[in-house]
Amino acid sequence: MTEHKSRLRRSLSRWADTGEAHARDLRAAHAAAGDVPIGEAPDRERVSLRGTIKTVTLRPRGGVPALEAELEDGSGVITIVWLGRRRIAGIGPGRAMRVEGRIGSATGHRVLFNPRYELIP
Repeated sequence: MTEHKSRLRRSLSRWADTGEAHARDLRAAHAAAGDVPIGEAPDRERVSLRGTIKTVTLRPRGGVPALEAELEDGSGVITIVWLGRRRIAGIGPGRAMRVEGRIGSATGHRVLFNPRYELIP
């Protein structure tokens, strides 16, 4: 009987893993023609990415205001930075958007500076 319970618990745990389920849902929601998954996007090439904003932070860079957002699509996360901006109407956690630009690296993280963006309803 205990073997049956442990097998049942393992099965339920696998289905109840919210992190993997959330990533799977994001991948399905943001799969679109012409957009590259964030986890597969090449550095230093022009890319079009689509995802959901995870966090938004105001963090000055070199004395200049900078609005930072983490964009995720289930395959990865990238930091989006708008230099000289304190806020942008419509940009907030949970908002879907599409961005275009070149991916660079700053402090060991992948970053997209001042991208073109489109808010997705």
